[in-house]
Amino acid sequence: MMRAPTTSLPLVLDRVGFSAGGVEILHDLSLRIEPGAPTIILGPNGAGKSVLLRLCHGLLSPSGGSIRAGNVAVSTERTALVFQRPVMLRRSVLANVAYGIVGKHARGRASALLERVGLSHLARRPARKLSGGEQQRVALARAWGRNPEILFLDEPTASLDPAATRAVEDIVGEIAAQGVKIVMATHDLGQARRLAGDVAFLHKGRLLEHTPAATFFDAPRTPQAAAFLRGELLT
Repeated sequence: MMRAPTTSLPLVLDRVGFSAGGVEILHDLSLRIEPGAPTIILGPNGAGKSVLLRLCHGLLSPSGGSIRAGNVAVSTERTALVFQRPVMLRRSVLANVAYGIVGKHARGRASALLERVGLSHLARRPARKLSGGEQQRVALARAWGRNPEILFLDEPTASLDPAATRAVEDIVGEIAAQGVKIVMATHDLGQARRLAGDVAFLHKGRLLEHTPAATFFDAPRTPQAAAFLRGELLT
């Protein structure tokens, strides 16, 4: 499928801060996300990974700083976000995927996407009756159907078994191969090694490292990142 020239990349965050309820969650964060292989967001629980994705997607507005998306404004129309626990509508699997697709051929495209994620045999099943892994694949197909330029994934395999995790990773890889920029938060270091082109490491709401994946895993530059890779509890 031919894609229009990407206009939402690079995604540039300049000294972004975010506060909620009087608590500063992200601090003076500057990050440039380029086209190419997936960008993986790593960090311990509470580091601010989910908030960062929501800011980039446009669901939240920064308390300070700015976010620029190529030559267009940050918009949920040009990006998609898949949550750790996907929201399934009270509809069939096919109708869930078709929901976000614009045009008279929505159901045909939805059927094709279900084939690509290996769920065409469940098209008429109520989506809420599926397993967690199957629901996540439906959510990925639904997001893919929107033709996003950037797909944000918030720990999409956190509660899945190894087989379901691998199925989701395969789909993510296929979406990335189609030219969609993947920005994914995960706590799974093995998954990050398998998927990452570059890694952004957060700790206590601050960006401590942003490097190519090989550099991050082989020669982390900060003691916090090194401790995280060793599986140590960060304070």
